Amino acid sequence: MKVLSKQRNSRMCFICGMDNPIGLCAQFYNMEDGSVASPILFKPEHQSFPFRVHGGLAATVQDELGLRAIWAQKGEDTFGVTMSFEVKFRKPVPYDEPLIARGILVRETPRFAVIETTLCDLNGSTLSNAELKYILLPVEKIAADANAHEEMCYLIKDNVTSLDIR
Repeated sequence: MKVLSKQRNSRMCFICGMDNPIGLCAQFYNMEDGSVASPILFKPEHQSFPFRVHGGLAATVQDELGLRAIWAQKGEDTFGVTMSFEVKFRKPVPYDEPLIARGILVRETPRFAVIETTLCDLNGSTLSNAELKYILLPVEKIAADANAHEEMCYLIKDNVTSLDIR
C-alpha cells in the first residue's frame, strides 16, 4: 500500500522515542487509505513467557496508534488522550519477527474519536486488535508545559514509499 507521508517521532516515548534506549523507535506512516501503519520489531527484552511479547507492551503499541490514526486524517496539531481501550489478543505476539501495526479513525465528533487498531504478522494474521475511544483536547489541557509538542522533534527521512500490508 502506498505511503502518503511520514509522522514525527518523539524524544522519549517508549514506542516512538528516538532517544529512549529501551524503546521500540517505531516509525509511523500515513497510508493512502487514511490509516496509519508502523513496522514493529519487538526485542527479547520485551518478553513475558519465552518467545512471546508481554501483552501489555503489545497493547501499548496499539494505544500509540490511537493518536497516530487521528493524525493520519486530521494532522499533527490535533491532540487527545485515551478514554477507553479494549484489546483482544488473538495469537501470541512474537519477538524478533517483523510485524505491522495499523490504526484507523472510524468515527468522530467534535470532541471524541473512535479508532480501530490491529497488530499483524507479515502474512496478515491478526495477533491482536483493539478499539480505542479518545477525547480530543488542546495540548495545554494534556500537558502542564504547553510546549510539549516540541517533544515530537524528529522527522526521519527514510524514502519509504510503500508498505506490504495484507
